[in-house]
Amino acid sequence: MVTIRHELAQDQPQREALLDRAFGKTRRRKTSERLREGRLAAEGLAFTAVDAKGRLVGTVRLWNVIAGSAGPALLLGPIAVDQKLRGKGIGGALMRHALQAAKNEGHGAVLLVGDAPYYQRFGFSTAVTQDLHLPGPVERARFLGLELEPHALDGAEGLVMASGRAMPDLAVAA
Repeated sequence: MVTIRHELAQDQPQREALLDRAFGKTRRRKTSERLREGRLAAEGLAFTAVDAKGRLVGTVRLWNVIAGSAGPALLLGPIAVDQKLRGKGIGGALMRHALQAAKNEGHGAVLLVGDAPYYQRFGFSTAVTQDLHLPGPVERARFLGLELEPHALDGAEGLVMASGRAMPDLAVAA
């Protein structure tokens, strides 16, 4: 049995290890990472899947961004599921949970970089990202968007930029 819940601070080591296993040590070089650097996930929109023993087996986060001329939006990612449990619906459940939570919080749109065949089943497409650009290289066919509110990305153009809460400065805290 797997349960989806809000991410907890103590999940961080397990989450990072899962992401390293899923995407490799070079995962931080991706263009999407430029939008997450130095930022906290969007308030209340970081989730984990845990098994019956409390082990973290899946993760997804959403991040605040500015989608060019469309204004505030969210960036989804990374999403990962422990390789031993892939194909059991955990990733899909995490996606549906995160998207519904974002909609419930009043967010209008979600962007991501990922495999179109996988994300199309959740309503993502390239149609709403055609005139948006990320701060680095990305395959256009992998830059996808989803409108949680009708027309949220109509006519959107320009650069997608990070927004939201900055990470606390650990040097100041010490």
